[in-house]
Amino acid sequence: MPPPLPSHARVVVIGGGIAGCSVAYHLTKLGWTDVVLLERRDISCGTTWHAAGLVGQLRSTQNLTRLAKYGGDLYERLEAETGQATGFRRPGSLSLARNHERLVELKRAASMARAFGVDIEPITPAEARRRWPLIQIDDLVGAVWIPRDGRTNPIDTTQALARGARLGGAKILENVAVTGVDGENGVVTGVRTPAGRIACEYVVNAAGMWAREVGRMAGVAVPLHASEHFYIVTDPIAGVTPDLPVLRDTDGYIYVREEVGGLLMGGFEPVAKPWGMHGIPDDFAFSLLPEDWDHFQVLMEQAIHRIPAMATAPVRRHVNGPESFTPDGRFMLGEAPECRNFFVAAGFNSIGIASGGGAGKAVAEWIAGGEPPMDLWDVDIRRFGAFQANPRYLHDRTVEMVGLAYAMHWPFRQPDTARGVRRSAVHDRLAQRGACFGVVMGWERANWFATAGMAPAYDYSYGRQNWFPCAAAEHRAVREGVGVFDQSSFTKLALNGPDALAALERLCANAIDVPVGRIVYTQMLNGQGGIEADLTVTRLGVDEFSVVTSASTATHDRHWMERHLADARVTLTDVTSAFAVLGVMGPRSRALLSRVTEADLSNAAFPFGTSREIWIGHAPVRATRITYVGELGWELYIPTEFAAGVYDAIVDAGADLGVRPAGYHAMDSLRIEKAYRAWGHDLGSEDSPLQAGLGFAVAFDKKAAFIGRDALLAQRDRPLTRRLVVFTLEDPEPLVYHDEPIWRDGAMIGRITSGAYGHTIGRAVGLGYVTHPDGVGDRFVETGRWEIEIACERVAARAQLAPPYDPKSLRVRG
Repeated sequence: MPPPLPSHARVVVIGGGIAGCSVAYHLTKLGWTDVVLLERRDISCGTTWHAAGLVGQLRSTQNLTRLAKYGGDLYERLEAETGQATGFRRPGSLSLARNHERLVELKRAASMARAFGVDIEPITPAEARRRWPLIQIDDLVGAVWIPRDGRTNPIDTTQALARGARLGGAKILENVAVTGVDGENGVVTGVRTPAGRIACEYVVNAAGMWAREVGRMAGVAVPLHASEHFYIVTDPIAGVTPDLPVLRDTDGYIYVREEVGGLLMGGFEPVAKPWGMHGIPDDFAFSLLPEDWDHFQVLMEQAIHRIPAMATAPVRRHVNGPESFTPDGRFMLGEAPECRNFFVAAGFNSIGIASGGGAGKAVAEWIAGGEPPMDLWDVDIRRFGAFQANPRYLHDRTVEMVGLAYAMHWPFRQPDTARGVRRSAVHDRLAQRGACFGVVMGWERANWFATAGMAPAYDYSYGRQNWFPCAAAEHRAVREGVGVFDQSSFTKLALNGPDALAALERLCANAIDVPVGRIVYTQMLNGQGGIEADLTVTRLGVDEFSVVTSASTATHDRHWMERHLADARVTLTDVTSAFAVLGVMGPRSRALLSRVTEADLSNAAFPFGTSREIWIGHAPVRATRITYVGELGWELYIPTEFAAGVYDAIVDAGADLGVRPAGYHAMDSLRIEKAYRAWGHDLGSEDSPLQAGLGFAVAFDKKAAFIGRDALLAQRDRPLTRRLVVFTLEDPEPLVYHDEPIWRDGAMIGRITSGAYGHTIGRAVGLGYVTHPDGVGDRFVETGRWEIEIACERVAARAQLAPPYDPKSLRVRG
């Protein structure tokens, strides 16, 4: 019989897999002992128990790598702390490359790893075979070796975390299913089970494959879907030793590790098999799905090709165990925007063992501290919209997402599945003009426009992709003439009410008390002065404001505002779908728009930073003079039903002016030349406006004490030891994307946060933070020998604090 259910707990953790046990363990380490973990069956019985147990260190961002490295260190010491063996060891790992592009990817990853503090070494195929004697290497062009990558026993490691949590005071109750989650006024208040109710202050949804169902109990969207996932274990094979490194042959979709003298081989096939469309059986515990050798064949063939001994090795065990996957292949952490104090730690995309230790620590610290312990945007549940919990959407995307784990991680890669979900009012017009669409938050957005005789489809590479000349032409049109961008995916929030001004003055670092018709560029900060949102605020009336932010941050930014509006007498409404947005940008934009409106667009009548209602053709439009491309231009906010007509009027009127449709790749190259920052890349919760060079957008002298002001004042009074710098490569050929190491006088002191090719200046441009204990001032930046490391090779670069294009913004205000 299970022990009696407590009537109250400070935290209830739902799910006894590695993530849930890690959260409970880390909460007790923070002194939170009133913790109850509820497991519907037995500890580790869902997905954790059949995991392959790989513990890699390198992840896609610096902070996720920090968490992965922490997880390995934790598993290494758990046995000594708890007395429960984990089976953890560090045999290292090898990743193989069968072609030049994969080798470039591995070398770029090696450079990134060095920036993240991971020991990594590119090696030859011969060296790879020395470390893994059973592989054939005839088709290999290189490999990378990570000596401290590890492996562990998933069940034992989870039991060790559970024992550690119990030793810290947590209660772990098995065979107790959660049947409901209670809330009041948008705050979680308890959970219901067949054995009774537990009142609580916090709930953590770590329910694995069941997390979407548990989320629905609280009205929370948790976008994940289960998929069948396969591996086999062979009988012992001659030459296989316990110290054999983990092997990844991603061009063949497979991973391999030693298992009791034999080999465990699994993989991520290109076309996956979603599972659980009609729910997961109640009795699914330590359960597997039926074998499917036909589906597994592609992995088996690749394994035999790489390791010929597998052709004759008897298969001792075939495992088909479901794993949960998210729409973008990254897991979900954090407080749900729909329900306060309801946290999620789920959707681990088959890297739950490697990620569970660090993820549990992050969630525990988030709960205890009231905010994320570091910038976790890449895995923040608020990166998703509620529509992405649609079961059909998730099913269709999961078919693709499993295979993308080992597919080439091309720059600008777009998913092929679950497309066409959100389209702007001018989508079809853009398609007729050759648009190749990307997708952000479900929005189909024109990334570039194909020229005559060219298919609007990506041909991916790490070099200049097929759209490079198309985006260059769009870029030049905006710099020299006029271009039209569809920016309808902007998130548009209406904040109205008698307390609207006071609320925004407290939320925003810049001064919002401006005349009606003025637009303010500002950041919203956390208590440490980090940037939580980067947006514009337009004053439409005495108590009426329009807040515009990016499509990708729609859920995050709205949640941030709602959480900090407190009891203010305001209404916050998402009006994104009510307005299309067209950006008319370039030195001829005024001439073009003057043909379709009678409004005075002169500098005197319509200066930069103003917004007003005008007529264009037959339509009412709010025209806002602002830019993200560094040229004269207006953003036009158009009621959706008028958008197509306005677009037609602009395009028809601008034919002789050379008006050209332009996409987001051109916008990115235009903004990078002006060193305009992008939140989620150059700006985040650990970056302050002063470090980011945005001090001009901070109103220290306004009456309102905005959130983060004290932290910025303290930072302002001492030298900045970390600062965002602009880099221009001396060589016109290489390209920068993100996370390339920055070197000064032979020492690595930073990394690139975003980069693109600057078609006006004829070089790649990157933004990146550099750190120096004595401060990063003008002289430090202007002197020294600067280099950017790209695919393990250093390229000379010029460093500066000012934008390389139009540093005084004369063109913007012309």
